[in-house]
Amino acid sequence: MEIGALTFGEVTTDPRTGRSPSANRRLHDTIEQITLADEVGLDVFGVGEHHRSDFVASAPSMILAAAASVTRNITLTSAVTVLSSDDPVRVYEQYATLDLLSDGRAEIMAGRGSYTESFPLFGYDLRDYADLFDEKLDLLLRIRDHNPVDWSGRFRAALKHADIAPRAQSELPIWQAVGGTPSSAVHAGHLGLPMMIAFLAGPIGAHVHMVDYYRSAAAQSDVSPQSVRVGASVHGFVGTSSQSARDTMFPYFSKGMKENNHQRGAGFEIPRPAFDAQATPGGMPVVGSPQEVIDKIMTYRELYGIDRIMMQMGFGGVPQKEHLQAIELLGTQVAPVLRRETRMDAGIEEEQ
Repeated sequence: MEIGALTFGEVTTDPRTGRSPSANRRLHDTIEQITLADEVGLDVFGVGEHHRSDFVASAPSMILAAAASVTRNITLTSAVTVLSSDDPVRVYEQYATLDLLSDGRAEIMAGRGSYTESFPLFGYDLRDYADLFDEKLDLLLRIRDHNPVDWSGRFRAALKHADIAPRAQSELPIWQAVGGTPSSAVHAGHLGLPMMIAFLAGPIGAHVHMVDYYRSAAAQSDVSPQSVRVGASVHGFVGTSSQSARDTMFPYFSKGMKENNHQRGAGFEIPRPAFDAQATPGGMPVVGSPQEVIDKIMTYRELYGIDRIMMQMGFGGVPQKEHLQAIELLGTQVAPVLRRETRMDAGIEEEQ
């Protein structure tokens, strides 16, 4: 199983100092986080796209390209690319370039976008929300798999024998990111794309049906079993103890839910009892000591058969020192145990 981290690059008021970091500081902190994630052996790091002044990651491929120059092994992915409001030609060109710069470590996580500010910004109608994504994903896959490209659709100029370059070193991995909509899971399954599910809040088993829909659709479409992969994106934090993890994460997570909400101005701070109720074995967030985090991720593995988990450990602007400590714990104390446990599981399955 792959273990990684992700960030949206939020610019949030620090609840303890009342100050917000500069965009410059936030970007440099992100590169430092990715560098450390690589050094401690994490498998993947993602940067999520947003187009508001309370986020710095409007161009994830640029941030990931900067990280490519100071890392050696870690996979670098968008988390997510809001494909519905972007041009698949440019998306492919950017991530193929990243793939070449990183010696084959680039991936794309394509999603519809739960934050919708990019649609009016780039001239798209939200009434076309679903159709935009379906058409643009079709084109992105066509570009990945063929060159030159002939294609036509509703939302972009037709391509006639278009030469799209540069080309990635090999087939560029593209994941489909989904929320809680079953049709999205079915779509990913029919296309044979790996599926990344966002787990935000609620009972940990609430999305089991999504994986059932996904695997069923993949089987109906005769998708290769090697292509059927499930990932989980979760909020969380790794501390030296359960209490320290919760105490560190809570004030920033609560502030982020208020200031960096999907609908600007409509956010709300999470009460501590509600946060603690979610940070239990039965809730979605992965918060606690290294052993508690291991146990929680193994629960995700048992329920969903996940092949990858990505933890968003700095949401709301957790201070850099504490954020880096959490990344180090994830890489040195959590990931090795998870890899050993999942290898053992795989060995048992092969014997059976």
